[in-house]
Amino acid sequence: MSDKLTRIAIVNADKCKPKKCRQECKKSCPVVRMGRLCIEVTPDSKIAFISEELCIGCGICPKKCPFDAITIINLPTNLERDTIHRYSANSFKLHRLPVPRPGQVLGLVGTNGIGKSTALKMLAGRLKPNLGRYDDPPDWQEILKYFRGSELQNYFTKILEDNLKAIIKPQYVDSIPRAVQGKVEALLNQKLERDNKADMIRELELEEVLTREVGQLSGGELQRFAIAVVMVQNADIYMFDEPSSYLDVKQRLNAARTIRQLLAPTKYVIVVEHDLSVLDYLSDFVCVLYGKPSIYGVVTLPFSVREGINIFLDGMVPTENLRFREESLTFRIAESAEDPVNDNYRRFNYPSMTKTLGDFKLDVKAGQFTDSEIIVMLGQNGTGKTTFIRLLAGAIKADNDSEQVPELNVSYKPQKISPKFTGTVRMLFIKKIKGAFMNPQFQTDVVKPMQIDPILDQEVQHLSGGELQRVAIVLALGQPADIYLIDEPSAYLDSEQRIIAAKVIKRFILHFKRTAFIVEHDFIMATYLADRVVVYDGTPSVHATANAPQSLLTGMNKFLSSLEITFRRDPTNFRPRINKMDSQLDKEQKESGNYFFLED
Repeated sequence: MSDKLTRIAIVNADKCKPKKCRQECKKSCPVVRMGRLCIEVTPDSKIAFISEELCIGCGICPKKCPFDAITIINLPTNLERDTIHRYSANSFKLHRLPVPRPGQVLGLVGTNGIGKSTALKMLAGRLKPNLGRYDDPPDWQEILKYFRGSELQNYFTKILEDNLKAIIKPQYVDSIPRAVQGKVEALLNQKLERDNKADMIRELELEEVLTREVGQLSGGELQRFAIAVVMVQNADIYMFDEPSSYLDVKQRLNAARTIRQLLAPTKYVIVVEHDLSVLDYLSDFVCVLYGKPSIYGVVTLPFSVREGINIFLDGMVPTENLRFREESLTFRIAESAEDPVNDNYRRFNYPSMTKTLGDFKLDVKAGQFTDSEIIVMLGQNGTGKTTFIRLLAGAIKADNDSEQVPELNVSYKPQKISPKFTGTVRMLFIKKIKGAFMNPQFQTDVVKPMQIDPILDQEVQHLSGGELQRVAIVLALGQPADIYLIDEPSAYLDSEQRIIAAKVIKRFILHFKRTAFIVEHDFIMATYLADRVVVYDGTPSVHATANAPQSLLTGMNKFLSSLEITFRRDPTNFRPRINKMDSQLDKEQKESGNYFFLED
């Protein structure tokens, strides 16, 4: 390969259909017209082949392709020497690898489809880096020679010579019941290699589910079970792919503290995490991954935690003088710490209510809300947040007939999304929210920023979790309503999509003068969205109380004091950062009663 080669041509195997088109890519290519085989499509081809050596990057074929299957990107020249892996011709390409260090937690942050899971497989020794030579893979000797002089040479040498054992906690815990059957405790005992089982059960709150079958566990219980299975095993390399999804704030921090207990002078711990406040709390240093999802990914050098997360939010890598995102993401939180609207001016109110579901009882204290306001619900899993949302939506009735919610026009996005619709995303939108979908303002404010265009013609049944979540948010906002009830909008979304979704929801609610009640466990997203908060007290799954909405500062202080966590603000982009337990700042803030800082 020549050093001048800085082009990457991707052909999407799902979208390229050479038998259904007139091969416009080949006909329009100026290099093919000059008689050279830059684009090849034979009658037997499943997909088109584009030669990156011959491609001149004119950008004609992506525009001519009727199925949007082609992407041509010009890369910085220096990246070509850093190609670590490529699956096949015209497919995803990974540049550089994160460098783990023994005795420290390495955090990986980046959007979905950028190569984080591929990097984990390589660092676990399950996937051999082919240095971009998919047709002629190098042997280990050559790979070690390639990494000569870097920390990765020692790392891969150890994996090969010392047979380091690596365990990965999988990203999608929903699929665990399909792979494993049995009771929780029996499965933990099967894997038990360390004497920390009792501690793990206590810290990850698994006492209630020990006798249950894995197939009966909820998402949060499966996640905690998966973390416990990794924790009770003896290994040299521990990897956690998204350990916080499905967990509430308290469980996220318990999981983070538990993972940090693995640290030892010879152990490697690597974590991929989209909740930035958890990643910040958990990691000792961070590698940022940037690029174009499903096309190419680049791993940066390691940075300190604060610097790494700030680089990701800023969209600019200073060491490479490279901007990978047009706008930087900042968190200016509600102008006023105290509640600006007098209760007399609030337009809507709901009464005190009680709802009993089996053994669980929820008490709701009366409250008011008004237009252009977002109320975020804060509480542990099992304290009735979804029950309250369903009471507001009129999906269930309160116990007492005199305590019903006034009839409101609501739009509801449930926590669990199971697609039953057969047809494309476009057909779904036209059927459900035609008016909003055709509205140019809604397109600009909601559909475009949520990156719906690339998936409009995909079948709803074939969408990934993150794509389904984005479609569900657009569907909920597209319904004409007075009140929008949105349950966990950040689930399955990557860090970047979470911030974009939060901005879209906030702008929509303000612009159209509506009200939103949102359940959210990602702390950065919750603080960015909230005008006021409803804090839940009580015992999960037994008896809980939803307090009346209160100001962000008062509510957050109350909620965080119950969790015994304090937050500080980052001076650069104002994001909330968790103080390390018992640090100087943590003790000072607890003494003064300032668990949550709003002052800039």
